[in-house]
Amino acid sequence: GGGAGSDKDVVKLTDQNFEELVINSEDLWLVEFFAPWCGHCKSLAPHWASAASQLKGKVKLGALDATAETGMANQYQVQGFPTILFFPGGAKTLKSGEQYTGGRTADDIVQWALDKWSVNMPPPEIHQMISQEVFDRCSQKQLCMISFLPHILDSMADGRNGYIETLLTVANTFKQRSFGWVWIEGGSNPELESNLGIGGFGYPALAAVNTRKKVYSTLKGSFSGAGINEFVGELFYGRSPTIPFKGSLSPVQTVEPWDGKDGELPVEEYDWDLSDVDLDDMDEKDEL
Repeated sequence: GGGAGSDKDVVKLTDQNFEELVINSEDLWLVEFFAPWCGHCKSLAPHWASAASQLKGKVKLGALDATAETGMANQYQVQGFPTILFFPGGAKTLKSGEQYTGGRTADDIVQWALDKWSVNMPPPEIHQMISQEVFDRCSQKQLCMISFLPHILDSMADGRNGYIETLLTVANTFKQRSFGWVWIEGGSNPELESNLGIGGFGYPALAAVNTRKKVYSTLKGSFSGAGINEFVGELFYGRSPTIPFKGSLSPVQTVEPWDGKDGELPVEEYDWDLSDVDLDDMDEKDEL
């Protein structure tokens, strides 16, 4: 987040740029109509600036001097200051503005805006961790949630898809949070499992990894919607114990992506060498 003293992330809006920047964009916007002499506006300013920095990449915050930019102020019939309007994501018209109904602190503004953003945002995806690159992308999030699912021969496609559906449901519940979600077949990365204390509990298993702090935590409850929900909630509120990495994590082994099908037992191939077979002996045995 940005410091309260800097308004570098607040977009300065005018009658000239309002439609181009706000109405013609796909972004979500919160727009403050202010007057330079207004005491409440001055009190709001540091909170508005802080919220703009915290919401960067999700919701844009703008400010428009309604005493100078009277065209837009009249368009929205601004009477008192500050007046704050919300413009949803996607296609908009000038009539898309809605009244902001949250509080006036940075925390209030951020939470209100994130609630709106989460309604607009697409559901998270659960990626198969087929390479180190997938893990690196996941690790850029606040937490990377790694699920170790049973071997395909143990769960078959229906079982595996059931586990992924469970993860999707939980991921959707926490989609406001900066979490990454990946899965990997248990046993395919033994060194990484050892790093994360997985293996002793059987599969499916789940580890939450924070690579910046170099700590992890493992799910001790059931691998179910309720069990994972509780685990993630306790992690988020700092009630779940974390364990420091021992050294660095082992690199992820590159594997082929799952084709979505049931597993098949490998067929034993016998390499017959006909030169070892005495055809004369076989003929004699047949005659007996």
